[in-house]
Amino acid sequence: MTRGAAFLGSDVAIMAGAMSWVSERNLVAAMSNAGGFGVIACGAMTPALLDAEIAGTKALTDRPFGVNLITMHPDLTALIDVCASHRVGHVVLAGGLPPAGSIDRIKASGAKLICFAPALSLAKKLIRSGVDALVIEGMEAGGHIGPVSTSVLAQEMLPVIADQLPVFVAGGIGRGEAIAGYLEMGAAGVQLGTRFVCATECIAHPAFKKAFIRASARDAIASVQIDPRLPVIPVRALKNASTELFTAKQREVAQALDEGRVAMAEAQLQIEHYWAGALRRAVIDGDIDNGSIMAGQSVGMVTKEEPIADILATLADEAEAALARR
Repeated sequence: MTRGAAFLGSDVAIMAGAMSWVSERNLVAAMSNAGGFGVIACGAMTPALLDAEIAGTKALTDRPFGVNLITMHPDLTALIDVCASHRVGHVVLAGGLPPAGSIDRIKASGAKLICFAPALSLAKKLIRSGVDALVIEGMEAGGHIGPVSTSVLAQEMLPVIADQLPVFVAGGIGRGEAIAGYLEMGAAGVQLGTRFVCATECIAHPAFKKAFIRASARDAIASVQIDPRLPVIPVRALKNASTELFTAKQREVAQALDEGRVAMAEAQLQIEHYWAGALRRAVIDGDIDNGSIMAGQSVGMVTKEEPIADILATLADEAEAALARR
């Protein structure tokens, strides 16, 4: 973990996964101040909003933190420039292969670039492109997910790429014993999201947090793609009325695609905007019936609201004890 912590500039190599509406200045700063590594979720923010969020985070911490950008964002170049103007030390690109020029632009700013690699072939391609670190995230995670489990990805990818650059494992991690296991396999650190939603410092609505505390692993289900012509990345969330609403939204967008009213890129963007709105209803407004309660399968291990420093200390103690036993 020393390697991962040195790369991030944190005390422990535990990243807080970027969760839209949740990973804002308060949670990000609290995570970094407690010795972990906070990451702002830019999501659908405009450049002006991201600029304000980074400035707000810097006012709350002088520790390193990162910014997560979505590759399909129409203003990606401007968002990269906002990060550069604030001298953000780490930029995380999520949502597919980085578009032409984005890697060079981020590297030119002096920032370290972290990308998601859901397959070994993609990891190798990203390494050749010059990324500084990778996150391999399994389908147990909350939010947008791939089709392969964390344990399988780790076994397949860590032996091949872990000696080339820092690799952080994510998806379904809720205890320190699992962290210890992935470190032993060659990971430089881990990324957790779901575990930090019920941190005291998280601004999520009390009803949103209560839904996490009540839920079990089997309540966090993946959305279903209803039209193969509309390649929608599945999203894992707690089952509620919103699950059915998304099915209806897909039908609506697919019909618009059929009738030539929208292009494929616009159709996918509409789906992204749907999720941003549905997530906001749940996280900010507390509408846990009609909003999207994005959560990973580790949600069953979230049992109470507690300070982020306590969560990190528990994870570190569990990992240390596991390694000592071995």
